[in-house]
Amino acid sequence: QVQLVESGGGLVQPGGSLRLSCAASGSIFSINTMDWYRQAPGKQRELVAGITTGGTTNYADSVKGRFTISRDNAKNTVFLQMNSLKPEDTAVYYCYADITKRTPFSMTPGSRVDYWGQGIPVTVSS
Repeated sequence: QVQLVESGGGLVQPGGSLRLSCAASGSIFSINTMDWYRQAPGKQRELVAGITTGGTTNYADSVKGRFTISRDNAKNTVFLQMNSLKPEDTAVYYCYADITKRTPFSMTPGSRVDYWGQGIPVTVSS
């Protein structure tokens, strides 16, 4: 099976920084897009940033210039560097990956599936 495991969240003061990581493991043939989403209390989940296999990125307007998404394809890991954090960045952050699974007992590509991490809380407060 495939798992996404996030790390790096926590409590930070306004203006501070955090770096989130999300590592994918399991029967993976390839990983296509990797994204970070967030969901604040009482709000819908929203896309924060995304990155393709080739490194093309996109960001929500609210985080442009403050957040940077990157990935290490060799380690199946995506990162989110968050700087100049604001209280409105407080949310549970979720990692998403569009993954082509490896066919069992083979190195050939199998089905393409969406995977989500378990979510990691980020709190920005003084």
